[in-house]
Amino acid sequence: MSARDRADAVYETLLSRAGERWVQPRKERTARILAYLDDPQRTYRVVHITGTNGKTSTARMIESLLRAHGLRTGLFTSPHLERFTERIMIDGEPIEDAAVGDAWEEIEPFVDIVDAELVAAGEEPLTFFELLTVLAFVAVADAPVDVLVLEVGMGGEWDSTNTADGDVAVFAPIDIDHADRLGDTIAAIATVKAGIIKQGAAVVSAEQPAEAAEVLRRVAAEKNATIAFEGEEFGLSDQKLAVGGQLISVRGLAGEYTEEYLPQYGAHQGHNAALAVAAVESLIGGGTQRIAADIVSEGLQGATSPGRLQLLGIAPTVIVDAAHNPHGAAALAQAMDDSFDFDEWGVVLGVLADKDAAGIVATLAPTGAHVFATAPESERASDADVIADLVEATGQRATVHPTLADAADAARGWASSSERRAVVIAGSVVLAGEAIALAEEEDWKSGWHA
Repeated sequence: MSARDRADAVYETLLSRAGERWVQPRKERTARILAYLDDPQRTYRVVHITGTNGKTSTARMIESLLRAHGLRTGLFTSPHLERFTERIMIDGEPIEDAAVGDAWEEIEPFVDIVDAELVAAGEEPLTFFELLTVLAFVAVADAPVDVLVLEVGMGGEWDSTNTADGDVAVFAPIDIDHADRLGDTIAAIATVKAGIIKQGAAVVSAEQPAEAAEVLRRVAAEKNATIAFEGEEFGLSDQKLAVGGQLISVRGLAGEYTEEYLPQYGAHQGHNAALAVAAVESLIGGGTQRIAADIVSEGLQGATSPGRLQLLGIAPTVIVDAAHNPHGAAALAQAMDDSFDFDEWGVVLGVLADKDAAGIVATLAPTGAHVFATAPESERASDADVIADLVEATGQRATVHPTLADAADAARGWASSSERRAVVIAGSVVLAGEAIALAEEEDWKSGWHA
């Protein structure tokens, strides 16, 4: 069996278990199998990141900045866009297939033991995400790495990733999402997310609603942790458009970083970069040591964020952004206005049924001259007709397309009639992954061919 086939077989085994959306408020199950494996998550330093939006982009920036320091890095994020190995990165590259197979060989004997213990106690066997987290912890320990940048799967306190102890706890902006699991108020959601703060850790946070900030300050004090907020102890002091991205100036915890190039669009990405810089300052020098200018430049310039304001095509311009909740949709809408100079946008929109489709549509529909409603390839997808109805209720024009390929073809055809038109594909991480694969297959960067 080839290394790729072996890795794919591991993924199929994980998929046979309770799915990624099967989440219960407990981490003890994950801790149990990690104990059998001698707790690999304690063999490296950890930067743990949570929040509602911007987690993955910020995590990738932190990882790139740490790698620019010469450290060996691991990165665990979710979900993936095209292939599951994207979720576990070693030194900036998706984990090798052979490493997936080797890590699973270490884990597999203990899976049966823990499953048997759980079933005997009247519980379900280990889930997809619990075992994927264990796989990541083992694989990066085997690499080995100096630092793991670890993105929470959902919430924080009881998430499987919280079996690791974060030296630095990072909070991206907190808003309402997963209300059925995390709570229906910002304070309740912040309380769950604050569970990643460990005793004596350093905490850095984006600007937060007052209710969230109050929770984070209280928990940090209880854990004897330091805490720094964007807009107070650090922040983004300037940003301006540049070819392929933006120039940003950051006031860090320990120094000023002026006119650094960030190859990503959107004001929110500038704020993510400021948060990443503060997190790295906290890990490397306890928040008192300035990062060398060449390291900041290398780290920020090397940071990528696939599926987030990513350019997929030219003539016409096509960008993709996951924008899977109203907060993310608002950031996308602002970036479309601030970072691009087009008169009209065609919006290809597909949303999962467990997301706030009405909120996403209410935010994005007004940005488009024409909405091309479609559905991601997922059993959880909202029907394209439902999305179109929501769009038309806002007074905007919508057409229905059964697949992304149909919607993208129609949108690119619409946009090709004028240089002042462009296309954005948004509404779902699943849809973003499909769009990236489709753009590569059809070579959208070669231009439109009717």
